[in-house]
Amino acid sequence: MAEIVVHGGSDMVGKKLGESGLDERDITVLTLHRGTQVIPNPRNKTVLEGEDRLLCFGKLEEMRSMIPDRKQRRVKRLLKKNLPPASA
Repeated sequence: MAEIVVHGGSDMVGKKLGESGLDERDITVLTLHRGTQVIPNPRNKTVLEGEDRLLCFGKLEEMRSMIPDRKQRRVKRLLKKNLPPASA
């Protein structure tokens, strides 16, 4: 079991649950959480919205494959010479 969040920019937003491709991946949506509303056993005609949380059952590898890759953030180390002088 895993929770999948449908983010606002996802291509799943505006699609019916039956059109989301989850069935093809053998992922079953057990519960849909939308704000304070809980929809148990949502039907395939349920239209997905941004920030919906789906409690799913299926193969973990399939659910993991739906998570977009995070871009690695590069953090520049500040050198002392680049820092402004400390005020007293």
